[in-house]
Amino acid sequence: MDHHHQEEESHSEKQDDEEALARLEEIKKSIEAKMALRQNNLNPQRPDTAYLRSLDSSIKRNTAVIKKLKQINEEQREGLMDDLRSVNLSKFVSEAVTAICEAKLKSSDIQAAVQICSLLHQRYKEFSPSLTQGLLKVFLPGKSADDLDADRNSKAMKKRSTLKLLVELYYVGVIEDSNIFINVIKDLTSAEHMKDRDTTQTNLTLLAGFARQGRVFLGLPISGQDEDFFKGLGVTAEQKKNFKKAFNTYYDALAELLQSEHKSLQQMEKENSKLVNAKGELSEDSASSYEKLRKSYDHLYRNISSLAEALDMQPPVMPEDGTTRLTVGDEASSSGAVKDTSAPEPVWDDEETKTFYECLPDLRAFVPAVLLGDVESSKIKDKSSESSSEVVESQQTAEDTTEFPADSGSMADVSTIEQAKEKDEVDKEKAKDAKKEKGKEKDSDKKLEKEKEKGKSLDVANFERLLQRLPGCVSRDLIDQLTVEYCYLNSKTNRKKLVKALFNVPRTSLELLAYYSRMVATLATCMKDIPSTLVQMLEDEFNYLVHKKDQMNIESKIRNIRFIGELCKFKIVPSGLVFSCLKACLDDFTHHNIDVACNLLETCGRFLYRSPETTLRMTNMLDILMRLKNVKNLDPRQSTLVENAYYLCKPPERSARISKVRPPLHQYIRKLLFSDLDKDSITNVLKQLRKLPWSECEQFILKCFMKVHKGKYGQIHLIASLTSGLSRHHEEFAVAVVDEVLEEIRVGLELNEYGAQQKRLAHLRFLGELYNYEQVDSSVIFETLYLTLSYGHGTSEQEVLDPPEDFFRVRMVIILLETCGHYFDRGSSKKRLDQFLIHFQRYILSKGHPPLDIEFDLQDLFANLRPNMTRYTTIDEVNAAILQLEERQHASAADKGSVERHSDTKRPGMFSNGKSTLKDTGENGEAPKEESDSDSGSGSAVRDGQNEELEDGNHERGSESEDGDDYDDAVGPGSDDDNEFRVRQKVVTVDPEEQAEFDQELKALLQESIEQRKLELRGRPALNMTIPMSVFEGSGKDHHHFGRVTGDNGEEVLDDENGEPREVQVKVLVKRGNKQQTKQMLIPSDCSLVQSTKQKEAADLEEKQDIKRLVLEYNERDEEEANGLGTQASNWTPAGSRGNTRGYTGGVSRHRFVYHQGGGGSYHSRRK
Repeated sequence: MDHHHQEEESHSEKQDDEEALARLEEIKKSIEAKMALRQNNLNPQRPDTAYLRSLDSSIKRNTAVIKKLKQINEEQREGLMDDLRSVNLSKFVSEAVTAICEAKLKSSDIQAAVQICSLLHQRYKEFSPSLTQGLLKVFLPGKSADDLDADRNSKAMKKRSTLKLLVELYYVGVIEDSNIFINVIKDLTSAEHMKDRDTTQTNLTLLAGFARQGRVFLGLPISGQDEDFFKGLGVTAEQKKNFKKAFNTYYDALAELLQSEHKSLQQMEKENSKLVNAKGELSEDSASSYEKLRKSYDHLYRNISSLAEALDMQPPVMPEDGTTRLTVGDEASSSGAVKDTSAPEPVWDDEETKTFYECLPDLRAFVPAVLLGDVESSKIKDKSSESSSEVVESQQTAEDTTEFPADSGSMADVSTIEQAKEKDEVDKEKAKDAKKEKGKEKDSDKKLEKEKEKGKSLDVANFERLLQRLPGCVSRDLIDQLTVEYCYLNSKTNRKKLVKALFNVPRTSLELLAYYSRMVATLATCMKDIPSTLVQMLEDEFNYLVHKKDQMNIESKIRNIRFIGELCKFKIVPSGLVFSCLKACLDDFTHHNIDVACNLLETCGRFLYRSPETTLRMTNMLDILMRLKNVKNLDPRQSTLVENAYYLCKPPERSARISKVRPPLHQYIRKLLFSDLDKDSITNVLKQLRKLPWSECEQFILKCFMKVHKGKYGQIHLIASLTSGLSRHHEEFAVAVVDEVLEEIRVGLELNEYGAQQKRLAHLRFLGELYNYEQVDSSVIFETLYLTLSYGHGTSEQEVLDPPEDFFRVRMVIILLETCGHYFDRGSSKKRLDQFLIHFQRYILSKGHPPLDIEFDLQDLFANLRPNMTRYTTIDEVNAAILQLEERQHASAADKGSVERHSDTKRPGMFSNGKSTLKDTGENGEAPKEESDSDSGSGSAVRDGQNEELEDGNHERGSESEDGDDYDDAVGPGSDDDNEFRVRQKVVTVDPEEQAEFDQELKALLQESIEQRKLELRGRPALNMTIPMSVFEGSGKDHHHFGRVTGDNGEEVLDDENGEPREVQVKVLVKRGNKQQTKQMLIPSDCSLVQSTKQKEAADLEEKQDIKRLVLEYNERDEEEANGLGTQASNWTPAGSRGNTRGYTGGVSRHRFVYHQGGGGSYHSRRK
């Protein structure tokens, strides 16, 4: 691991060295280029007059080049220099100078301007003096009348870029006189400008920029390769002295000004603090004047610090008095304010939150005291004790050496000689021992140093691993364990690194802030420098971000303020600092300050509101917040943020929400539909629904079916499939579902509520799926489509129901057609959809240009349904198409009317003996050949492949197919809204041999049937047996005999003079041998046989009349729909009766019920 780490470090060091070498090479090249340019400018080789005359001197070309000089930038530098080399500007030098002086240069364009000015200087002698005078006019506003009305900011920018250009031109030798800079600096540092604060701020920025760029003028040290270049500029020592004197004098004056402003700011802060303690809040005038003075002071301090840094001086240090911001020391004002002692609200919402913020681990119980914050103090105590003990020992040895007895005589001499010899020997031995000990001490010191280095490297590696684990601590136990582990690596250096790591939490990992704050609060009990340093860093960052006032780094701002809020809940950050941050945001309640204030309230606002000592002040702050929200014109997002933050701190008083109690049966139904239902379990859900007590659960199931918007959007088709399955057993339920869906769609159009849009789209999807599962007809779909486009138009509520900028109805149509529109691809349904799409395009164009998402959906819709349809781009084109469509429909309607009138003249021939032959043609769904040929364009046909679909398990609907009508081909599926069926039969050529074979087989079959019939016993004939045709083939006297009228059943009614029947003549069929004969017979008219026969005949006649009337009505309606669809949208009645819709839907559902009788228990949607 260490080897890998060392390889990474060596690789990064190599990269840094390469980058540094590349930068040095770049700087070297730029200095060489600048020196070469200076040499060319100091000794210019200007072209002669003859050469200049050979260049282009036309006014047009020169004017164009001069215009380009007003827009100098790095991209156009090469082209502009080529243009300048190709023209003769001898007569237009003053115009060129004016253009350069008026150019708005950026910092990146200065070098391009220097190159261009150098080229002009090398060509034209009078260019340099004129350019110098023109550029100096910017710093002399009294002599330039054009700049008097200029904006102050643009004027300051112009001065900054001009000063930079002048310095660079001096460096490259275009300007040779350095005294011009002395005049400019004297003007900028004059005491008169200090009276105007804005001018002072502008001059400060100019002087700081000049000091950084022109260090050579101030005699400041220059390092690197620039030193040789700047030495050759020739700035004299006297000039450097003048520059430095002007800057130092001005700096001293600014320092005095800053001191005075700081004192006035302190005084105002104290006064405002007293006002807040007395009244609870500041007046608007006091707050605005304070903020104005505070901003002015901060701006001045930043500019002076920047100038001091450029001059290699220390910035001025202001005295610290604790009042760095308003309302820091006013916490005591609200200490006695408690809301209501009778029922105080708990500070924390639950016990877990309370444990997290209040129950911190005691480090002294887990970590030895020597490893905590008292380590250094204990070392100092140990050192002091050791030094005192050494002093005592030295004193004792001194006392021992002084206590020698004073002997005299020969004994003293002998002893001295012996002692001298012993001393020599001892000294020799000590010298040898000392050398050995020194060698041993050196070896031990080396070993200790190596061990210390190894220990330090291990500690560093362990600490780095600990910091890497820090972002993964997302629980209370993990952060507590990490805190204890850190204590074993505690040192002053590691504490600084830890604070830096905590401060640099990723701006998107806001969930870590609470755990980092807990770690800080835990360490704060033993290491006081960690929380104080972190809080100071957070406060400085907040002040910097607030005063910067740019609309960037919103994530960093939110991270900063949320960190402060979390530390406040651990009582690491004082509440006064939190209120000061909130006050700063409320003072400038715009843009990002709104988000910052709301995030602060969301983090610790509830804590401060429920804390007794801060509740009153937080209440005042919340009231100010809501007043600002009502006064300011906030966008919906910001308004929602403010409301959420307010009610999170101070929730509205309301009664407890009572949960709805449902019976177990209803809960089971909701579980089936909202939890269990999916494509795999739909069969089981249907079985369970059918097992329920239907009379009790029908209404609740219907209610749940109508809540399709509360379920998954992708499962709406499953609800429609359940409706189809239940309709086979409960027809009225399917009627109710369709009725409710149509009702909800209409209610949505009537109300047009923004909050109900999701619900409305779900109902449109549900309706389309009901059509796919054949619960509604296509006429219902088209009526809904036209209703969606036209409802509310032409009324006084049009602007409310369908505003011009609202494209939601377009989305509704798209959803419905995307669900079921692909089935309208043949027959009359295809024609009707084509006509609707034209009206739909007119509606879209009347709205204007749709949004991108709507436009993309429209493109997909037309690409799927009608890829070849023309998309109109103007309202005139679509209106012309609609007029053409209406004319074609009226013409076809007129042709059909004439055909019907012609057919009406032949209609009596269709009836015989008072009985219509419609029964013979209508029961099998086929019309006569003549009629089918004439109406082949509008009738519906039976799909040729219907048997194949039935084999696949699909439903059939009599003579109707599943896919609509085909009005061009003879093989299209039947329309589900055509109730009169006409079949266009194909002319088939039959092979004579096959026909003969078929006739032979048919004859054999009939003969076999006759022989079997002979062997059967003669049974009693049925009452309504079929009368042979031979009975009706007699002469006219058989039917009109003696004024008697013969009925359809062979009865003959005898009329008296008064018209009352007395006897009825009937024909009795008898059989003699193999021959059938009829025999007439008279029976009384009042017998039961005659009465029952007459009643049955009257009922049959009435039924036939009803069938006839229905067929005619269906025929008329089909013709109206086929011919009058072009004007359907314009003739739609917006306030139509809902009852009609319900009744019609019921009729549709009855047809569906008949259809489902042959379904065989399988529920399939339509197929293409």
